Amino acid sequence: MTVVRIGAPLAACVMLFCGAPAHAQQASMSFFVTSAGPGKGADLGGLAGADRHCQQLASAAGAGAKTWHAYLSTQGAGAVNARDRIGRGPWVNAKGVTVAKDVAELHGANNLTKQTALNEKGEVNNGGGDTPNRHDILTGSQPDGTAFSGSDDRTCKNYTSSTQGAVMVGHHDRRGLRDDEPSKSWNSSHPSRGPDGGCSQADLKSTGGDGLMYCFAVN
Repeated sequence: MTVVRIGAPLAACVMLFCGAPAHAQQASMSFFVTSAGPGKGADLGGLAGADRHCQQLASAAGAGAKTWHAYLSTQGAGAVNARDRIGRGPWVNAKGVTVAKDVAELHGANNLTKQTALNEKGEVNNGGGDTPNRHDILTGSQPDGTAFSGSDDRTCKNYTSSTQGAVMVGHHDRRGLRDDEPSKSWNSSHPSRGPDGGCSQADLKSTGGDGLMYCFAVN
């Protein structure tokens, strides 16, 4: 019989189930910024398509047992507030760091920064000063997480347009061109704009974005 001997480091790793802690953290994740958008600019296939994208990314990361919703508001008849569709919290990132304990803290003194707004893989997303800058996150929301009223489009036709329109974005890294509240806002910094109208993938990239979203576990 052949006896296979393994070194002490590997033996210790086997005994401790190396990799399990990281997997456990990923499974307990309840918040992330998408590592990529669907690829059609702000045309996400409506709220249903956006939620499906969050769910697919979460499942690939080992957190698919939870129900995931995109942090997005809609406009018009039956308008939806982003703050009302993300559960009660608390929300933790892929590394187990709490970004907010509840809806009130999320829209107040939260712990959302470039270092905590990780994607579903536990990676830091590019922000201002990085190449490319990807700090614009689609929200369609006002600072308190509610929908916009009025006729100005702030949701790219409720996330069905990749041409004309505009969508409100926030800055996940809490920084912008000026030292003011909108520049530091995680969810309501400025509307998109661009040569194609404001909703295409090229438009979103032109102002420092990539069609990314915030995803929250609702349970």
